[in-house]
Amino acid sequence: MNTIDGPRSISLLPPKIDETGTVTKNATGFGDMLSSMLTKVNDSQVAGDQAVQKLESGDANHLHEVMIAAEEADISLRMLVQMRNKALSAYEEIMRMQI
Repeated sequence: MNTIDGPRSISLLPPKIDETGTVTKNATGFGDMLSSMLTKVNDSQVAGDQAVQKLESGDANHLHEVMIAAEEADISLRMLVQMRNKALSAYEEIMRMQI
């Protein structure tokens, strides 16, 4: 009969292959990935705000670049909110499980 491996055998990210062709394990986990995503969303929000401020002050040359930056910020924030909603519903589902 085969043994069941615990959660330590599950990796969130596939292993990396460096320049020499050797496989290395990823040192990042779910928390690091989430932190990185939050930083990227924040950066896109700041870039969108800066683009709008440039447009208001008359420094922006192209309206479409401002609109693209604002939409990227909006989409990244919407995705983050949906990820939060999914994580929260998964947590609630786990808490409803009977032991």
